[in-house]
Parts: sequence; structure tokens; C-alpha cells
Amino acid sequence: MQYMNIEGVEKPISRLFMGTGELRELGESQRAMLETFIQAGGCAFDTAHQYRGREQLLGRWLNENKLREQVVIMSKGAHHDDGSPGPRVNPEAIRKDLLESLERLDTDYIDLYALHRDDPTVEVGPVMEELNAHLEAKRIRAIGASNWSQARIQAANEYAAKHGLTGFSFSSPNLSLAKPNVPRWEGCVSADQSMCEWHTGNQLPLLSWSSQAGGFFSGSFSPKNRTDEEMVRVYYNEGNWERYRRAVKLADEKGVTPIQIALSYVLCQPFPTGAIIGPRNREELESSVEAMNLQLSSEEVEWLDLVREEL
Repeated sequence: MQYMNIEGVEKPISRLFMGTGELRELGESQRAMLETFIQAGGCAFDTAHQYRGREQLLGRWLNENKLREQVVIMSKGAHHDDGSPGPRVNPEAIRKDLLESLERLDTDYIDLYALHRDDPTVEVGPVMEELNAHLEAKRIRAIGASNWSQARIQAANEYAAKHGLTGFSFSSPNLSLAKPNVPRWEGCVSADQSMCEWHTGNQLPLLSWSSQAGGFFSGSFSPKNRTDEEMVRVYYNEGNWERYRRAVKLADEKGVTPIQIALSYVLCQPFPTGAIIGPRNREELESSVEAMNLQLSSEEVEWLDLVREEL
């Protein structure tokens, strides 16, 4: 396992984050996978107020195993249409969601707290003031933005610096080798070239959701297989099929799988990255852990991303 640091969090943070969006129960298989993640050195978990019961399941499992102080929890709030219709990026919604998440997780603090969506019509000032109030109260350790543009993150951090506040110390958009045609879900942001260049210049950690593009590189999909409507809508394009072909070629050369190449692409960027994964079983989890041993060169990353024609 590899680890990263994020300003505000004293613990080392595993670069793999176990996603809990599909954690619907704590049966034998789910417990075994969570235990395998811990045994592999994983210590970071991703959840959200919008995931509702998943926060409670995660909190229960951590407390049953007395792991709370050993792990890092990232949770998110202020998602659109979560309890009330429309955008909810405002101090009242942030406060409500955070306090409810703390109760569901059965903890008195959250290590990494991100706003799940943005509302560009809202001024950044009141948002940063509210988040800093919770930092001062030690309910959260670090703040970030999920699905915010780099321009909005920069504006928020400039406001924070000008007013003696703590700014965002991480962001969490989608970053994957497969580039989406459209946002996978409404209000989502994927890191394009300009965002990656901004992260490189600022060295702000990026924690990617859908880091493996929903399994696009697993071998389960092909241009002729159009049965999965969401995958077709989001990821089917000629550029991505060429990226898939290149991932297959590089995987063959390195003795790994294409989906491991795709995960390594996320982890080998020229700025700090973590990858949120959603394994369906222990085998998929072990595959992701093994991918941590891969080290792609900058030339290989550019070739996979179609920036260069030849290696």
C-alpha cells in the first residue's frame, strides 16, 4: 500500500479509498472485504450524507472492530436534492448534513469533509466561513470540494487566504483513463487537461471517484456490446476504445491486467492522487491493491491518454 498526506490530517492516508456507495449490508462477504482492505494496509474510506444508510453501516463496522482512530473517513454533504429539492450549497444545508453524518457514523469528527456538489451562483465566502466554523469546533479536520471546477476552488481558497481562514486542501472530481462523453451523474465534474494542469501547478491532492471508469477496462465491454446503457452513454467513444487497446497492449507487456493499468494511470499523475474504488468482491479488491506496485512513466501515461503516438 502507498500513502499520501493531506493538510489538516495527521494520519497517513492510503492512496486507495474504499468506496461505500454500494455497501448495502454487513454480511459475511462485505465484512471479509473490509477486513481484507485493512489487512492490505488500506485505511481510507469514502462515504457521503447522500448515501444515507451506508454511513451507519461503516460507522458500525469501524466501532465494532475498534478501528476509528486508525482510519481516515471522507464524507460529503450539500448534495443537490438531498432532503429538499434543488441545489443545497449553503451554510444551513452544510451544517445539517455534517451533524447528521457525524451521528450516523457514530463519531465526533470526520477526517476529510467535502462538499458533494457545487452551485456556482452561490458566493464562496459564506460557504468557507461555515466550513471553517466546523474546523474550529474540531468536527472536521480538513475540507475539500467534490465536483467543483478549479476556478471555483481557487476562488474559495483566495477568499480563505484573504480572510485568515483555512482553504480547501483537496478536491474530489472524477479522474480516469476513460474520458466521459457526458457527466455520469448530474452536477458531476471530470478532470480534463486544464484541471490536471491546474492540479500540477498547485500540487493540490485529487481524490478520484469512479477511478476505474465503472469497469470499462475490465474486458466486459466492447464496441459491439451495447447492453449496458449507462456505459454506452458515458464512456463509449472511439478515443476511449483506443485507450482501451493501448491499456491491453501495455498490460500484456507488464504482465498485469488492463484495469490495473487504468488504476495506475490515476495514481501516476504529476500531482498527489488517491483513487476511490468500489470492488464487488475480494478478487477485485486484491487486483486494485496489486496495481499499487505498478509504476508508469510519464511517457506511458501520456501514451495511454493519446497525448503521444509512440512509446
